[in-house]
Amino acid sequence: MARPGAGRALLRSLRVLSQLPPAARGAPPLGLRGPAAAASASYGTSITSAKIKVNGVPLHYKQTGQGDHAVLLLPGMLGSSQSDFGPQLKSMNKQLFTIVAWDPRGYGQSIPPARDFPPDFFERDARDAVDLMQALKFKNFSMLGWSDGGITALIAAAKYPTLIHKLVVWGANAVVTQEDLKLYNAIRDVSKWSEKIRKQMEEMYGHEYFAKTCEAWVDGISQFADKPDGNICQHLLPHIKCPTFIIHGGKDPLVPQFHAEYLHKHIKESR
Repeated sequence: MARPGAGRALLRSLRVLSQLPPAARGAPPLGLRGPAAAASASYGTSITSAKIKVNGVPLHYKQTGQGDHAVLLLPGMLGSSQSDFGPQLKSMNKQLFTIVAWDPRGYGQSIPPARDFPPDFFERDARDAVDLMQALKFKNFSMLGWSDGGITALIAAAKYPTLIHKLVVWGANAVVTQEDLKLYNAIRDVSKWSEKIRKQMEEMYGHEYFAKTCEAWVDGISQFADKPDGNICQHLLPHIKCPTFIIHGGKDPLVPQFHAEYLHKHIKESR
């Protein structure tokens, strides 16, 4: 879900990422991988959409660029490659980066299956994301994730340290507090969402799927409040070894700033 300040924060993260070294020095340009390889040789600046079966689910992704540095963009709750990262797919440096933006299962064009939220849904998304990039033949890659995509990226970086090159997260949290529960329940009823964002979501999903999935998300994220300390992935943060850049939007209405401060404190040498 789009939040105030997120776009400006992402632009800053992209400037930082562009200054980082390639994922695999000495390797040939990564180019287009997997099913998207059927695109024309003039691929350079075009954006290709494709699906590939990962862990039994056809996952949709968009891919562009031909740089040495592979980057996976991870959308937030209810988000998709296009709704959350359309400007980045269009404007990121395609000589420096090979950019992949995905739709997690049950979101965007990765339907079916319908989205559900079992207790391990973040771990499932992390496994899907990593396995997608492996299926596309990327040996290692960086991750830019926000909101739920940021949480997914944190888990992936901790569990698959040899695969994740650099990490940028914003609007992410490692725990769920009682304060968070109040914020989550305030968005349960989609009729209270801003007309702009509600219209975008209804165009993508239809009103019924959008409303039902939002309620299911609130229940899914709220279940972590019943765990000790509201733990989502706090126990994994010390296992993140890759360079990590944490951003927080000053006007983020859903994730209080203390979450970003907590991540910075517990991820070694993060910025």
